[in-house]
Amino acid sequence: MANRDQAVIGYILKGYGRTSETFISNEIALLEQSGLRIQVFSLKRLVGEKAHGVTQRIRVPVTYLPEISSGDGKSLLAWLQENWPNFAAAHRRLLTARPTAWMLTFGGLILRGWRESAAARRTALREFLQAGFIAAALIDGPGGEITHLHAHFAHTATTVAMLAARLSGRPFSFTAHAKDIYRVDMNPGDLLTRKLQSASFTVTCTRANVDYLARLSNEREKIHRIYHGIDLQLFQQNRPAERHTRPLILAVGRFVEKKGFPILIEACRMLRDDGVNFQVRIVGGFTPLTAEIEQLIAQHGLGEQILLQPAMTQEELTRLYAAATLFALPSLVTDDGDRDGIPNVLAEAMAMGLPVVSTRISGIPELVRNGETGLLVAERDPVALAAAIRQLLEDIQLREELGRRGRELVEQEFDARRNISALKELFQSVRETGRNGVA
Repeated sequence: MANRDQAVIGYILKGYGRTSETFISNEIALLEQSGLRIQVFSLKRLVGEKAHGVTQRIRVPVTYLPEISSGDGKSLLAWLQENWPNFAAAHRRLLTARPTAWMLTFGGLILRGWRESAAARRTALREFLQAGFIAAALIDGPGGEITHLHAHFAHTATTVAMLAARLSGRPFSFTAHAKDIYRVDMNPGDLLTRKLQSASFTVTCTRANVDYLARLSNEREKIHRIYHGIDLQLFQQNRPAERHTRPLILAVGRFVEKKGFPILIEACRMLRDDGVNFQVRIVGGFTPLTAEIEQLIAQHGLGEQILLQPAMTQEELTRLYAAATLFALPSLVTDDGDRDGIPNVLAEAMAMGLPVVSTRISGIPELVRNGETGLLVAERDPVALAAAIRQLLEDIQLREELGRRGRELVEQEFDARRNISALKELFQSVRETGRNGVA
């Protein structure tokens, strides 16, 4: 049983159990196993997501907020009339319990955002409605024991957490990732700076992110780098000897621009034209970009070499990692600033002893150290990517050396069970020292 005197953390997530966000499920599971008490608020109820094994093991209470309509084609007033009934009782309770906090929070929302577009005003009202639902649960509902709020991703979920913290009087913190801090449209104006200054602390997953966030805040000491890490008990280096008729190149990630899959396909075309023997599997959640990727494969006549597969659970992926010859992920920074932090799939592949090829962006060089734990090439450079892949295909000794060193680095710095203790200590310190971390 957990110690009843410990902090109770209320996690606010845009969608709980998302297939592509295994690191969040792993984090919650490990914190729960460590004895920390957690409750989850999910802004959306996800449909059709493939559940990883870790999600099945989590026992924390999950509260799904009422669904909110998109409002497409409706006036702001009509949209509000449609959605207000699902949130009215919670906001009435807040007005009774904390009238000043409610009026100041709502008044600040009006002053800051009412001159924006109708879509921006609808977004602000949606987040305020959701924050009020959560705050009411903290004051007189199922979240009454929650002492601290924590959100993942620095845009929607963190905005809701910040508003819920003001409405309820609880402290909050958040984990920043990648596009949620670099894309200006996700935190317009000085919103991200205000979040950093209001939060008890901020966690992020790369040193590069720490440096970027520190430039937006005058309180660098409140920004903490904690690598997500992976479950080394699941991703074990027990790969069989290579017996493929053709070497297998593996890539894993959602079919979105920042993963750079068209660059990988172009590199594969070059390798095929040079007579290199190989096969490729690209595994990930299908998106509108999937059709473009399929068209590119067909255009280059690579249908026999490249197979696209839908998202897999971690347990299913371990079998693919074990069968692969090398792992390639040519991540890039998109024009709107979207990018990877440190993709967990890179750490998973390295934990399985796979040699990896990736790019010199964001936090990837913190994991993939060129020539030591993997190979790095410039982003958007299919020629360099093809050369790196060919080097690994032709040099079994290099593959084995990079695979061994990669596993060692993951064991040292990306063990989720070890890294989670740092996050647990931050949560406990808020209870001990107060909202701003000052005794």
